[in-house]
Amino acid sequence: MKLNQKDSDKIIWDQMRSNPPPILSTRVTNGYPKLMLYLILFVCATYLIYTLKLLNTHNNIILPCTDHQDLILSTRNSLPNDTGPGVEKTGLKHIVFGIAASAKLWDKRKEYIKLWWKKEDKMRGIVWLDNPVKTRPEEGLPSVRISGNTSHFAYKNKQGHRSAIRISRIVSETVRLGMGDVRWFVMGDDDTVFVTENLVRVLNKYDHNQYWYIGSLSESHLQNIYFSYGMAYGGGGFAISYPLAMALVKMQDRCIQRYPGLYGSDDRMQACMAELGVPLTKELGFHQYDVYGNLFGLLAAHPVTPVVSLHHLDVVEPIFPNMTRVQALQRLMQPMKLDSAGLIQQSICYDQSKGWTVSVSWGFAIQVFRGILSPREVEMPSRTFLNWYRRADYTAYAFNTRPVARNPCQKPFVFYMNKVRLNSTTNVTVSEYARHRVPHPVCKWKMTDPSNLDKVVVFKRPDPQLWDRSPRRNCCRVLKSTKKGLVVDVGLCREDEITEV
Repeated sequence: MKLNQKDSDKIIWDQMRSNPPPILSTRVTNGYPKLMLYLILFVCATYLIYTLKLLNTHNNIILPCTDHQDLILSTRNSLPNDTGPGVEKTGLKHIVFGIAASAKLWDKRKEYIKLWWKKEDKMRGIVWLDNPVKTRPEEGLPSVRISGNTSHFAYKNKQGHRSAIRISRIVSETVRLGMGDVRWFVMGDDDTVFVTENLVRVLNKYDHNQYWYIGSLSESHLQNIYFSYGMAYGGGGFAISYPLAMALVKMQDRCIQRYPGLYGSDDRMQACMAELGVPLTKELGFHQYDVYGNLFGLLAAHPVTPVVSLHHLDVVEPIFPNMTRVQALQRLMQPMKLDSAGLIQQSICYDQSKGWTVSVSWGFAIQVFRGILSPREVEMPSRTFLNWYRRADYTAYAFNTRPVARNPCQKPFVFYMNKVRLNSTTNVTVSEYARHRVPHPVCKWKMTDPSNLDKVVVFKRPDPQLWDRSPRRNCCRVLKSTKKGLVVDVGLCREDEITEV
């Protein structure tokens, strides 16, 4: 009869109970009991060591409530954390620029980059090109790299160019370079000029440890309809926080493959942002400038926000008359160096004795109007420019504009800035604006004629903390002057000071 395992175990157990083994004594004469003794001692020693180790670990983990909280805080503080009190604010060294360029236009467009790139400030960035170009170290330009091959990506938009895929991958390619201590990646074109101090001011408003996609729209209502009102236009520049850029790198190539019919690089970028669930945070200081003609109306009535970028500078006229585009921008760099926060910021005041309205766009131009115009009207850009779609009328702008005055007496007298300096004793900037000599129609109003003015002098104290406060236009005051000319003071509004006659 074959026993199963259970019956066999029962027989063995009954035998052991009826014939128990002898108790081991200290006097052992054979080898088997000695081996058992060693085995028991080994097991006991092992158990003792394990128990002591467990107790030690237990004491490290189970702490009183206050000690446990301290442990959590200690662990949290040991992690990278650069947003708390006493932590260094974001500076240029924390920003990496990705600049989209083409070899065909490089010799011309690099002159724009030279205007704002500051190698001495240890700025970091890469110019991404489609083909190699000749570079000279003495030019002080960013590093130049060739974009990766994108021929395997589908592109089906018949109106566009497949270089849009290459440009859309610039952020990812820049991230993969592995630069350290980066908080923001900023994208721009080779014909974009950045006011880097204001860029830093804007980015300091946001926690770079979170997902942020920051930029602005087109000036053209039709452009925004055709592409997106939720898209940052790439020529005007946009910023992506480091963690968002890292998330983008992981999925962008797959994302690009899903949108072969899109036109440009910036709408591909926005499509990927939509898949990541990150909306556009709009900052009006990024300027795409999808317009033609003269930017005067837009610059003279700049919104109450720091100017961050200017784009399409090859398309519009030079911002100062009788100069090349680069020369005009070089002139704008002079006031920018003295007071970047106040650059092109508008102030409105009145010369009550003469019945004039004075609009100051600091560092750029001044307008003097006969009569009294309300601030609501003056802060609206005059249509000195043409829409991107030339068939479209003024209703195709994405903001309010006002027509150029038809009344000959209301045509403004324009004075362009020609020099600026800082009085080191008083810490006040002194800027001079010379009259733009163009024919004016005859006016029959019985009032003082601004045509007798040759220049306007403006006093303004630099205010680096201007944008640390809530947004508000600076106030200006017309000062009494014994000299032939107009003298204006610009600065923070005093208590209860408003713009009224």
